Amino acid sequence: MKKYVIHVVFFIALVSFFSFRKNDRSSEVFRPDPHFATGLKDSIHYPEEKHFKNVRQLTFGGDNAEAYWSYDGKYLVFQHKNDKDGVNCDQIYYGKVPEKPGEKFEPKLISGGKGRTTCAFFTKDGKHIIYASTYLESDACPPVPDRSKYGNKYIWPVYAGYDIFMADLDGKVVKRLTNTPGYDAEATLSPDGKKMIFTSMRDGDLDLYIMDLATQKVTRITHELGYDGGAWFSPDGKKIIWRASRPKTNEEIAEYRSLLKENLVMPLQMEVFTANVDGTDVKQVTHLGEANWAPNFLHDGRIIFCSNHQYPRGFPFNMYTMNADGSDIQKISHDNSFDAFPMLSPDGKKIAFSSTRNNGGTRDINIFIADWVN
Repeated sequence: MKKYVIHVVFFIALVSFFSFRKNDRSSEVFRPDPHFATGLKDSIHYPEEKHFKNVRQLTFGGDNAEAYWSYDGKYLVFQHKNDKDGVNCDQIYYGKVPEKPGEKFEPKLISGGKGRTTCAFFTKDGKHIIYASTYLESDACPPVPDRSKYGNKYIWPVYAGYDIFMADLDGKVVKRLTNTPGYDAEATLSPDGKKMIFTSMRDGDLDLYIMDLATQKVTRITHELGYDGGAWFSPDGKKIIWRASRPKTNEEIAEYRSLLKENLVMPLQMEVFTANVDGTDVKQVTHLGEANWAPNFLHDGRIIFCSNHQYPRGFPFNMYTMNADGSDIQKISHDNSFDAFPMLSPDGKKIAFSSTRNNGGTRDINIFIADWVN
């Protein structure tokens, strides 16, 4: 079960969706939430979830993750994969968030349906989306690694074919933002929309870099051995937050380097870190063990993140909040399987997240939104 959960963790996010044309079958893949459509009741909400109100389910079936708000808070962009609907490699979709009963969530395919895509984000003008894709390397979905070679431990591929692109809302790629050997992905943008933080293997390790979008000048931010990824800017643009592994023993270092040579990582031990936007004043915020990831800043300066640290078997994953120094950790989601990828809307009034709740006992992960209660 642990192997599956961590797979869900990054690989709805860092894996893929696949082919069919933009408007052909979206109504089949993304059926409207009957409770939202009729306004009957607030379902799929656990009583302990005091920070959530009016929880609504937007997608129904497959793997749906990393749903992130546009700057105006009206749209979500996310990854989708569902073999049953012919989408067998993660692709990027965006859609207008329903505002009232009767409105449907009708997302459109934004990526080209080729290769594997991940980690999408709206630009400040609302007219473009950035995302990572392997489509230039091959039309086909890149293969999943054979985990039996590694004792069936969870192994995550950091595909060398990933680069970051900018596309308009019709799906036309208007700019290639990265063009280096190896993995470039996991990009988000600063509050002013001028800078992009992302993970790259261009210097031999998985580190964070910041790009000025106007000049495409890149600055390396992290320098310590280990995987650094999933980074976000703070609401004021002065801080960054991310997840990182830090192999310490000779055995851990050897294993990390050996896997990296094969474009693989084992994301079983990660902690949350913060720093100034220039990479100074690095602080390890969590010291919990297990996998602590998908961190983001709340509007009041606290941090929201995902973790399995309370569970000896590494399962389930829930969302938590904590102070900026790691104190006062509070569990805020209570699904007994998987809740992750939280992002508050720009005005701080709503939260989007992915969850296995209400999936009928399947492995489906769907996108939910809720009013955020401080």
